[in-house]
Amino acid sequence: MLYNLMSYRDLRELSYDDLEKLAEEIRQLIVEITSQNGGHVGPNLGVVELTIALLRNFDPPRDKIIWDVSHQTYPYKILTDRRDVFHTLRQYGGISGFSNIYESEYDPWGAGHAGTALSAALGLAKARDYTAEDYHVVAVIGDASLTIGMTLEAMNNAGSLGVDLITILNDNGWSIDKNVGRIAQMLAHVQVNPLYNTLRDKIWRLLPSKGKYWSSKLEDVIKTIVQDPAALFEFFGFRYIGPIDGHNIRRLDEILSKAKKLKGPVLIHVITEKGHGYKPALNDPETFHGLGSYDKIDGRPKRKPNSLPKYSKLFGKALLEIAQQDIRVVGITAAMPKGTGLDLLRDTLPSQYYDVGIAEQHAVTFAGGLARGGVKPFVAIYSTFLQRAYDSVIHDVALQKLPVRFFLDRAGLVGDDGPTHHGVFDLSYLRPIPNVVIMAPKDGDELRDMVYTAWRYEEGPIFVRFPRGEVPVVPEWKEVRMIPIGQWELLEEGDEDIVFLPTGYFVYPVLNLAIKLREMGIYPTIYNARFIKPLDERVMEEVVSKARYVFTFEDNALAGGFGSGVLEYLSERGWLNSKEVMRFGIPDRFITHGKKELLLKEIGLDIESLLDRIIQALGVKKKR
Repeated sequence: MLYNLMSYRDLRELSYDDLEKLAEEIRQLIVEITSQNGGHVGPNLGVVELTIALLRNFDPPRDKIIWDVSHQTYPYKILTDRRDVFHTLRQYGGISGFSNIYESEYDPWGAGHAGTALSAALGLAKARDYTAEDYHVVAVIGDASLTIGMTLEAMNNAGSLGVDLITILNDNGWSIDKNVGRIAQMLAHVQVNPLYNTLRDKIWRLLPSKGKYWSSKLEDVIKTIVQDPAALFEFFGFRYIGPIDGHNIRRLDEILSKAKKLKGPVLIHVITEKGHGYKPALNDPETFHGLGSYDKIDGRPKRKPNSLPKYSKLFGKALLEIAQQDIRVVGITAAMPKGTGLDLLRDTLPSQYYDVGIAEQHAVTFAGGLARGGVKPFVAIYSTFLQRAYDSVIHDVALQKLPVRFFLDRAGLVGDDGPTHHGVFDLSYLRPIPNVVIMAPKDGDELRDMVYTAWRYEEGPIFVRFPRGEVPVVPEWKEVRMIPIGQWELLEEGDEDIVFLPTGYFVYPVLNLAIKLREMGIYPTIYNARFIKPLDERVMEEVVSKARYVFTFEDNALAGGFGSGVLEYLSERGWLNSKEVMRFGIPDRFITHGKKELLLKEIGLDIESLLDRIIQALGVKKKR
């Protein structure tokens, strides 16, 4: 049935029985492709019926359907214009796992971070009014988005403006992990409270049509009695409808067709089940929020033979070690305990663990308050998500020199998730901030050393960034070594005229690169530049200043990154005229999605490309 559809408009000609069969076909396709390519499985399986209902009632691209985060747009992509290329999902050169305005006219807004949809939708709705156009604007947000300040700010603004705008609250009780906080409790209350639903249904069923006015008044009373969340949304100026079964296409159809005719902001509360229709995703919603390839029969993730442990897991293990020694140590996550490795702390020492919801700005300032009170907070946030809390880092933590320990997972290129998730800007946005220390480990053992070093550091905020995925070598996990602040590690002593300064992820690729160079008679001196700030002044003064060729390597944007710091240091001392400095890093553009090795090759950061560029700079001919 799916492949007989010529357009999403054909959905309007199908019976509800046929639509149910179509929903099952869409789920089968999603499982088939994600089992090979990886992706966000649970969120997409949960919105199939909702997507069908939306496309039966609205007409994109004329009508604007904006998905918060947009990691749940696979059914939407399949039913608009990307069904026949869906097999390329998240692959290099294929379609994105998120909405993307460059990919399709059906995507009116690009996203990858939570909390942006309602603000963007309000902007589009007001633009429609300014230009006197006539179309609907729909924002689909998750219940976890209600923990985000930006969503509440948009609600406040939308209510005051009274703009025509439909918001779908897709309530499945989860973000990535189980939702936390009072708003989540409020939404859960209405889902399970039989009193509200029973009384409401009876009123609407028993009163004649001429009594609808009074039934709405009585419904207001009922909402107050059972503490329905409508009170919150209607306080913001939204007309609340719900809760609605998000897997009942007929009911969704009825509600959406009526909501289109209402004036002002409307919120439709839809209850869905994350992973609906696929047992492995239902049994393990956290894992199936987003994962790599897996067995589509039993749902078990596919593992590479002899796979190494991941940085995030080693961080979680090291943090638990010190938390067991120091009651003042606490871990803080913004709704990502498993992704950041803090699930181990949560499960072992829950009293020393905090999940603040998708609220990175709050997480940072909350940590600052804890530090001011003598606690030792460790904030675990993905590099790309810390961008959302930049002001808090500066204003609330760095300015006051508070000893907050930040551990930034997913630094550098993250691969299939693409430009919204590449953590390639943190060095550039953190390096200018006074009072901070920035480190990058070369492997799992050095990450553990940095956890312990951060634990003992009390002079101000300290940041440790590390890449997504597996460590490059098997951890030894022996005696911990405290790392002196600002001290680099000499890895290979060679020609004093050629100095390589790799940081973090690039240390081991550069060591492999050096093997090829030695075959050509080139013996560079190599330092593990594990401190981006401060730089190792001794090495800079005694080694780098005397070298003719200096090469820096980083998985951060070249603009303002580690290499820029080296250039600034040399320039301030008048040492640039006597040397050539070549910086290797992320070019000044957004990098697409795809396997990391393919992305590195595209931007000239794979070993062969680096080798060619280095020997060209040195004036050496490459051996064939």
